[in-house]
Amino acid sequence: MPNYLDDAQRDEVLRLQSSFLGRSEWPTWLLLVGVYAGWFGLMLASPLLGAWPTTLLLIPLLVLWLSLQHELLHGHPTRFPWLNKLLGYAPFAVWYPYTLYRDSHLLHHRDEDLTLPGIDPESRYLSRRHWPRAGWLARALRWLDKTVPGRLLTGAPQALVGLAREEFIRLKKGERQAWRMWLSHGACTLLMFVFISEYSALSVSQYLFFASVPALSLAMLRSFYEHRPATRPEQRSVLNEAGWPLSWLFLHLNLHLVHHDLPGLPWYFLPRVYRQRREQWLARSGGFLVRGYGELLRQHALRPIDSPEHPFA
Repeated sequence: MPNYLDDAQRDEVLRLQSSFLGRSEWPTWLLLVGVYAGWFGLMLASPLLGAWPTTLLLIPLLVLWLSLQHELLHGHPTRFPWLNKLLGYAPFAVWYPYTLYRDSHLLHHRDEDLTLPGIDPESRYLSRRHWPRAGWLARALRWLDKTVPGRLLTGAPQALVGLAREEFIRLKKGERQAWRMWLSHGACTLLMFVFISEYSALSVSQYLFFASVPALSLAMLRSFYEHRPATRPEQRSVLNEAGWPLSWLFLHLNLHLVHHDLPGLPWYFLPRVYRQRREQWLARSGGFLVRGYGELLRQHALRPIDSPEHPFA
C-alpha cells in the first residue's frame, strides 16, 4: 500500500479489496464472457447484419478488449499470471501479442521513469539529444501526433511502424523469447483469420484495416495526454474526468494517476476512490486535470498539446 495514503484512505482501499466485489471480481469475469461472446456472436451474425454494420460494432468491442487485456496484465481477475495470460491471449486486436504488451506496460509503471524517452516504453517524446537529429518528416509526424485529429489518424500507424522496427531487430538478433512469442501469436492470429474467412461476412483485410486499426486509433486517444513531463513523478499522470461512453470503454483508466498509484485496484473501484478524495488527488497531481476528451478536442484540434521534444530528458 502506498505510504502517502492517510489512514482513512488506506482503510477504504483495504475495505474495497476485501469486499465480495473486490475478492470475486465478478464485473471483470462478466466483461470477459461478454467480450468473447460478443466477438463470436458478431462474427457468426455478420452474414445477417452485413459486413459494414458488423465492422462498426467491432470497433468499440476491440477497444474494450484492449482495456480488458490491460486489466488482466495487472493481476485481474485472478492472482495467477499464467491464467490471466490464457484469458487474455486471444488476438482479437491483432497487432500486439499479450506477452509483449504485458512486459512493456509493467516497465512503464516505474513512475520515476515516466515520459523519459528510451526508458519509458510508452513515451511519445524524443530526447533533447535525438530531436535535432530527426528528419523533417519525423518531426512533422511527431507534431501532428500532438493534436487530437493527428493522434486519431496517424497515432496507430506510427506506433505499428515503431513496433515492427523494434521487433524486427529482436528477431534478427535471434532472441528466442521474441521468436516464441511471435510464432505463437502468429499461429493464433492465423486461426482467427481462418475463422473470420469461413464463418463471417468480413474479409481478413476488412477486419485488419477497418476494424482493428480504427480500434487501436480510438484506444490511443486515451493516451493522447495521459502523461506529461514534470519534475515530480506523481505529477506526470493525468486525472481526466471523462464521461460515458469513453470512460467505460477505457475501463476508467482516464483516472490515470489513481491507476498508477494503485495499480492493483480493479477498474470498477477507480471512480469511487477518486470521488471520495478528489481534492487530494488533484493536489497530488499538481493540478493535472482534464475535463473530458471533448475539452482536448476543442483546445487541441489544431494546436499541439505540448512539444514532442522532452524538456529535460
